[in-house]
Amino acid sequence: MQSSKLRAIILSSIFAAITAILAQVEIPLPLVPISGQTLAVGLTATIIGSRLGALSMLCYMMLGAIGLPVFAGFAGGPQVIVGPTGGYIIGFIFAAFVTGIILEKTVYNIKMAMVANTVGMIITLAFGMVQLKFVADLTWTASLAAGVYPFILVGLIKAFLASWLGIIVRRRLQKANLIKEPIVEQQAS
Repeated sequence: MQSSKLRAIILSSIFAAITAILAQVEIPLPLVPISGQTLAVGLTATIIGSRLGALSMLCYMMLGAIGLPVFAGFAGGPQVIVGPTGGYIIGFIFAAFVTGIILEKTVYNIKMAMVANTVGMIITLAFGMVQLKFVADLTWTASLAAGVYPFILVGLIKAFLASWLGIIVRRRLQKANLIKEPIVEQQAS
């Protein structure tokens, strides 16, 4: 029991660190940049599941909230969480949880992972759009235009990459006995 708790803490920490690293891969846009954070969220949930995925994203958010420069553009501090892009970061926790739950309740294959990661992307964009609307004092239309529409195509590409890479890595970690849950193969991926 002790080793499984330690394994959970280590996995969550590793994926929080991966998220911090991928956050620095960034394409700047005027209001909200495109970064590798959402790819990391999808990978995390696909590989380690709902509970550990959400815990990992909570750790990531807390590291940034205390001032460590883990957010996109090496940003950190509570002002990021309450700022225009903070809704996306908060949404990561819920996106990771729901993405993981969908996979845990269905099957771990690329097709189902794509569905789960697309739902996760929608959750992240919804949280981001709502906070952007209120913090930047935008209309709903302007918030959609600035905080959702520019990210849909890139989000789908990241959802596919997270699904494909996530399933491959998950299977390898299971073969190495680093993740205990079995992969249920109901359909060919």
